[in-house]
Amino acid sequence: MLHLQDKHLDFRGEGEKGEEKELILELKLLADVGLIGFPNVGKSTLLSVVTDATPKIADYHFTTLEPNLGVVKSEYGSSFVIADIPGIIEGASEGIGLGLQFLRHIERTRLLLHVIDVSGVEGREPIKDFEIINAELKKYSEKLSKRKQIIVANKIDSMQNKSLYEDLVKLAKQKNMEIYAISAATGQGVKELISRVSEVLKELPKEDLIEIEKSRKVYTLEEKEDVIVKKENEIFIVSGQVVEKLMRTLNLEDNESLHYFHRRLNELGINERLKELGIKDGDIVQISDYELEWED
Repeated sequence: MLHLQDKHLDFRGEGEKGEEKELILELKLLADVGLIGFPNVGKSTLLSVVTDATPKIADYHFTTLEPNLGVVKSEYGSSFVIADIPGIIEGASEGIGLGLQFLRHIERTRLLLHVIDVSGVEGREPIKDFEIINAELKKYSEKLSKRKQIIVANKIDSMQNKSLYEDLVKLAKQKNMEIYAISAATGQGVKELISRVSEVLKELPKEDLIEIEKSRKVYTLEEKEDVIVKKENEIFIVSGQVVEKLMRTLNLEDNESLHYFHRRLNELGINERLKELGIKDGDIVQISDYELEWED
């Protein structure tokens, strides 16, 4: 092991040259619950009923062009933030209909309410709608596709074909998912749904705001071959670009830096090469501009 000699104590690293970068910062909504589903299935109406949010509501597609947030009223239990996420249609994961822009906003939610129109008025097929939306979630993010969902069968007040709802109930049972039948327009079943959501949220962990990928430097063969270890006039000399770069980034008076330094010497194979050259206790090793003493 190498340690500093007393006559060389000023080992503050110069550091690497700074980098200049242009960053694109992306803002994502922070909501506990995300409302997903095809356009015009009643997401905005549901949001307006359970919160004080006032989204634009009309009987045509794509009235919502940006996510709307609202805080659920206390009458339903514990308060939480709910977001109406628009634009999730077939092809959303490929950017169709601004899908990618909206899919990003779902990533921080803990629970998804999948709103499905079971009225049959527009000729929609609830099972097909369910499968299409979930396929888009999976294409976008495997993690997101496994997010807990509650199926919300909406517009039961104007249901023309009861079998559409019954088929959805069977699907929910097969998927081991909860399903609630509501009418966001009349308020039927809404209180029961939101009360259940409040209870579920108490059991779900909060999403981490920052996802950090831990990485470990692994030296390539080329970098290791760049290292030169030799012996001249009883002094062991270690050189090479990767070594010079390493020394510029260290402060060997700091214990953590010193530990990091020794770990890198092992990873680069420097300690092994010194031993092969017969280094022994008390020998001097010159690395860049520094002289260190070997200690067995």
